[in-house]
Amino acid sequence: MSSIKIVTIGGGSSYTPELIEGFIKRQHELDIRELWLVDIEDGKEKLEIVGEMAKRMVKAAGLDWDIHLTLDRREALKDADYVTTQFRVGLLDARIRDERIPLSYGMTGQETNGAGGIFKAFRTIPVILGIIEDMKELCPDAWLVNFTNPAGMVTEAAIKVGGWAKTVGLCNVPIGSFKSNHIAMGYEEDSTKLFHKYAGLNHFHWHRVWEPNGKEVTAELIERIYNPERQLDKDISDMKNIHQSPFQYEQVRHLGMLPCGYHRYYYITEQMLNEQLEAYKKHETRAETVKRTEAELFELYKDPALDYKPEQLTKRGGTHYSDAACELIASIHNDKRTEMVVSTQNNGAISDLPYDSIIEVTSVITGHGPEPHNWGSFKPAARGMLQLMKGMEETVIEAAVTGNYDAALHAFTINPLITSGDTAKEMLNVMLVANKDYLPQFKDKIAELEKAGVTFQKDW
Repeated sequence: MSSIKIVTIGGGSSYTPELIEGFIKRQHELDIRELWLVDIEDGKEKLEIVGEMAKRMVKAAGLDWDIHLTLDRREALKDADYVTTQFRVGLLDARIRDERIPLSYGMTGQETNGAGGIFKAFRTIPVILGIIEDMKELCPDAWLVNFTNPAGMVTEAAIKVGGWAKTVGLCNVPIGSFKSNHIAMGYEEDSTKLFHKYAGLNHFHWHRVWEPNGKEVTAELIERIYNPERQLDKDISDMKNIHQSPFQYEQVRHLGMLPCGYHRYYYITEQMLNEQLEAYKKHETRAETVKRTEAELFELYKDPALDYKPEQLTKRGGTHYSDAACELIASIHNDKRTEMVVSTQNNGAISDLPYDSIIEVTSVITGHGPEPHNWGSFKPAARGMLQLMKGMEETVIEAAVTGNYDAALHAFTINPLITSGDTAKEMLNVMLVANKDYLPQFKDKIAELEKAGVTFQKDW
């Protein structure tokens, strides 16, 4: 086993202890020589807090890894073998704007869906492309493991625009449904009895499930989870970080597949929006809740006696992201051929989408990267939405890369969670001005909007 250098961009994240824990668990699979945690000036304090905790965790595990904390991305990237990305451009305040501004217009406000997800992509894609330019020079053979949201669009931009084929995107949502389905079928949460086959897009996928004997139990799971007359007496919520409004049983039954938790925003938009609007009035949007939770976590992380991942991190949402990243790296490095759900090149796995598009799909993780399982075609009810969402993603990427306002407006028009028309255009303009510090590609358009009197009111 050759020794490796791993770089984590966004190293000051509250998720970093889980990442360190995941690497420690795999110490016999990964001979880590150096681990670099990278952040920006605005994240310096958090980097130092979580970095010192990471050192304590490694020391407590009896390991001699060299852990470096730096604000110099290029210094960190030199000769890296694996680069993981978990950064948030604009920090949590940008996420709060992403959620609260759309809600002020009566539309869904969410981190990766609707207008908020589009703007997160606008801010993030230019940064990932800049990281790739540095990697081409400093670590041309490294793998890029991305779990920066919106993971699917960021991964697609990295591969198709940045030209970095050795990019894999990760999400924790399939892990949550994997655990819930085992509970629903009477197994332990961490059992691996069931085989899951996922396909679709990041935060917009479906899946089917089989028993070890080859019997498909998708229909049985639909009955156990979604039929109100057969509700189980167990907590089988698939996600802890969004409101658990119940799906409409008849619709899921017609699908014949299990939906992603995020499908709630598209299948039961009214209920989800009403819940968000109530939270908006009380300043309890998910972003605001996360900001408070994160402040509490970093107070814990300051404790010089804390040398393990605290249980409170599970409240942050997104738990299991980092552990999945560690398993992905271990599987590539050792050609383990682990079955994982990742964002990767379609290569014909979903016949309803272009061959070169990026999809989220169950894959075998080999030494040369993911090999996706073939899915085939979706039934019309899912196929139409899938193709619409992929078209929206491609339009968002175009706007993020070029700063083309017309493409940005068209992305808003395509997105099912944005009511198109004059109000949507006004919202787009306000969100551009509100994000002007993080959108250099739209600089000229933002200047034009400000000259025309568009402002960002902070009393929303």
